Amino acid sequence: MARRPPPYRNGDDSKKLPTETALRIENVNWQSKLNKAAHHTSDYNSTEAILRRGQAFNITLNLQTAAAAENSFTFIASTGPCPAESQQTKAIFNLSKEDASGWSATQEPSEPGCMNFTIFSPADAVIGRYKLKLQIASGNKVSSTLLGQFVLLFNPWCPNDDVYMANEKDRREYVLNDSGIIFQGLEKYIQQEAWNYGQFEEDILDISLAILDRSLNHRQDPAVDVSNRNNPIYVSRVVSAMVNSNDEKGVVEGKWDGKYRSGTNPLQWSGSVTILRKWYKRRYKPVRYGQCWVFAGVMCTVLRSLGIPTRVITNFNSAHDRNLNLSIDKYIDVSGKTLHLTEDSVWNFHVWNESWFIRRDLGSFYDGWQVLDATPQERSKGMYQCGPASTRAIKEGDVNLDYDSSFVFAAVNADYVTWIRYSNKRKEKIYSDTRKIGKFISTKAVGTNFRVDVTASYKYPEGSLKERRVYKKALKLLGVRRTGKRTKIIRHRQRSSVAWRRNTTQPAQKPSISGKLILDASPVIGQDILLTLALRNLISDFKTIRVKLSASAILYTRKPKAEILQLSRSVKLGPAEEKEIPFKIAYAQYKKSLMDDRKILVTALCETKQGASLLVEKDIVLQDPLLTIKVLGPTVVHKAVNVQVTLTNPLSEVVTDCVLRAEGSGLLKEQLRINVARMAPMESTTVQFEIVPYKSGTRQLQVDLVCIHFSDIKGFVTLDVAPAH
Repeated sequence: MARRPPPYRNGDDSKKLPTETALRIENVNWQSKLNKAAHHTSDYNSTEAILRRGQAFNITLNLQTAAAAENSFTFIASTGPCPAESQQTKAIFNLSKEDASGWSATQEPSEPGCMNFTIFSPADAVIGRYKLKLQIASGNKVSSTLLGQFVLLFNPWCPNDDVYMANEKDRREYVLNDSGIIFQGLEKYIQQEAWNYGQFEEDILDISLAILDRSLNHRQDPAVDVSNRNNPIYVSRVVSAMVNSNDEKGVVEGKWDGKYRSGTNPLQWSGSVTILRKWYKRRYKPVRYGQCWVFAGVMCTVLRSLGIPTRVITNFNSAHDRNLNLSIDKYIDVSGKTLHLTEDSVWNFHVWNESWFIRRDLGSFYDGWQVLDATPQERSKGMYQCGPASTRAIKEGDVNLDYDSSFVFAAVNADYVTWIRYSNKRKEKIYSDTRKIGKFISTKAVGTNFRVDVTASYKYPEGSLKERRVYKKALKLLGVRRTGKRTKIIRHRQRSSVAWRRNTTQPAQKPSISGKLILDASPVIGQDILLTLALRNLISDFKTIRVKLSASAILYTRKPKAEILQLSRSVKLGPAEEKEIPFKIAYAQYKKSLMDDRKILVTALCETKQGASLLVEKDIVLQDPLLTIKVLGPTVVHKAVNVQVTLTNPLSEVVTDCVLRAEGSGLLKEQLRINVARMAPMESTTVQFEIVPYKSGTRQLQVDLVCIHFSDIKGFVTLDVAPAH
């Protein structure tokens, strides 16, 4: 991509202009401060004119000679490498006359020696970097002068823009907020992780535009690609493909195997700015490595910087249904160990994005939040991209609609079926769970860091009549028979003889025992994990139960990576008797196997002599030791203030070579790194550093302790920065 010329840096936003006409222009004042305030673009750290479409902006021409009465003025606004009126990438418009393209200009009253113009762009203009030229005709002479460049963005404040958002608080959250919270963990242990979006930081808008210019669409046909950039459906889909590196040397390379020596562990990222700058400065070499929350964080930054309202969504117990039959089959062997007999999986959580715009391609019923997913999981029309899929389409089971609504529907609605597979390849269904998938779908609240549950936007209440009807409708559109196999449907309207069945949450046969795994205390890294298996006899006969208990270190994708523990024992239960069997997983047993995700899956396979089976599972996340952040004084723009961080070594051994990292938009221009040389066993250490805030308002400071002895310990604090006195 050709580098853009440096922006004009004169204090009055002006540029000296050569001219060959009788009317001589001294310079152009782009009224940067006035326009940025009116267009809600003051936060961009750039001297360039940054404007939103569908809204007027002002420029002033300072003249060396007075304008003659016979002078006539024509403006030309153009964008992209091949500007053309037919592609809506070039507009030619005269004073006081709206061109067919929707662009227009009016001359305003002015002081002697200058001319003021108000220029209007249409609400459906192509977004991107524009050149603005002025043609001056005087008699038979016509001259053309380049007035300068500006960047045009989507406009959520404009009622005629496809991304219009009516509520000002929503616009402030989903367009202007440059930090946020991404929820992770487990459905019963939801954690907050701070993320620095930083969409207004220096270079980030340029990088976002470069992402569009690096896309396969642009390289194949630049003129058509740029002309399509008036449409948020098109732009968001291109971004979803470009944020991952799979097809187009996009921004982030994904990796999920727990081995990250040739790059950065995905858990160590705290924001998008470092990632985007790294990609740009290294001439578009994909940044290693990312996982779902990294892809979603980066995509949120890019879309917000372009003016598309966007938020980050977390789906707990998220299904990856490879064959789209709306059934996730899990197989275990007789010891309770997971067998990899299918490519289907259920992740503890999966993170994607929602962007807000109307769906001219589908109809107004599907307007509003649209799901986009940059994590490379499945190809969509030949590329690793996903969305935009209307949340309304997903809720109503309209899985035949663009784009990728079937994939997202399965992620929140698939059944979860567990089987035992014996050595003779015979398999036995233990239970089918229709309520496990798609739990506590979460996003950050508007104006606060609280969690908002948006599950009701994706599906009707589990088990309700409406939810069942929607599920059956989706099965029919996907051509799934009750065996769980898909049959190809030629036309969605044809009559189908598919039979439907959806089980409620119940075992395959009437249970004779019940059980659950209970954590005796919150598990902290470096300490033993204490658990209790509570078993209950549900019938009036004596029963001997063979319990096979196993524990594995897993990734958040629930893929087992290392076996930690296996044991078995017999338990005798009298009629209706309940017993508690305590056991522990010692730190010495799990410390070498634990992945950076800090997740352990414990399973107890309970079998009776009658052949009845019960599988009890528990996901455990080992908690971080406490990290506290104190800001030692008031926070004011351009005034230094000290920050004190107290952290604890959670292990009963000495740790060395740890690094404390801090970042935050408006607080630190670049990521800060401080070496922490040595920490004794269980010792608390205090680190102090200075920040000089450079933006007022609500700011988020993120702190991250990186150490080879244990996974990252993260914390954050929200600051209210006062303007400079």
